[in-house]
Amino acid sequence: MNIRSLTRGDGVVIGAAALLFIASFLDFYSATGIDRPSVWDLDSNYLALPSIFLLAFIAAGLLIASRFQPERKLAGLPLTAWGTVLAASAAWSSLWALIACPDVLDLGAGSILAFIGTLALAGVAIAGAKIPALAGQLVPEPRPAAVPPYAGQPGQPQPGAGYGYPGGQQTPYGATPQPVPPYGGTPNPAPGPGPQDSQHTPAPAPAPAADFTPFWFAVPVARPLYGEDGSPTPIAELAPGTWYLAVEQRGAATLIAQTQDGRRGVLNDTSGIQRG
Repeated sequence: MNIRSLTRGDGVVIGAAALLFIASFLDFYSATGIDRPSVWDLDSNYLALPSIFLLAFIAAGLLIASRFQPERKLAGLPLTAWGTVLAASAAWSSLWALIACPDVLDLGAGSILAFIGTLALAGVAIAGAKIPALAGQLVPEPRPAAVPPYAGQPGQPQPGAGYGYPGGQQTPYGATPQPVPPYGGTPNPAPGPGPQDSQHTPAPAPAPAADFTPFWFAVPVARPLYGEDGSPTPIAELAPGTWYLAVEQRGAATLIAQTQDGRRGVLNDTSGIQRG
């Protein structure tokens, strides 16, 4: 159970359930000079409790449970589907409780708050995932630690180095700087004078985009990391709540990411990632 999987929409669901719980103890209908009980008194308010409040409580519980157990199903349907249907039913019953208020009675605070709470619950259940303001994380990710300087710029990660890499070696004044070897490889030897050396020199790997700057990122859900050799078997799994280093970009939606233990691979799904 990871609390970071909850979204702002889930926070609205929890708030709506708390509002409904408070409203259940208030007068559902009111009358001048008459003390009307809450919905917990079934002799006075009949079906308001099971058709509005209990349905809403169950819907909120199913919607939150679906975040922690997305693969769980009930009678062949996902928990989200059940929660959405029950939330819409509770809002529909609450609306008719307002419309069908008896002539001798007035609407109480409980009925008005119940309609607001069920309407918010149903709205989030139906359209919450489509609203960017509600789809964000409820608990923000922790900020990454300070990154070693890259190319003389503070706060920029250095590509080709593992986590906590202290920086490249200092080059004496006037000396020729040595190239930084690629990740997991060795420096290419300096070209020799003979023509055979140029024939056996391996072709360099394709370079990343010229305007790409390495950055830290976190994934919203667990996602596989595949090897750079194109193997279909994942070499690692990126977990939410952990920061990873993007060292290269290939195409519009593919990153070369580096894990905490130094493994490097291809992340094909970059939707919803959070940049550090």
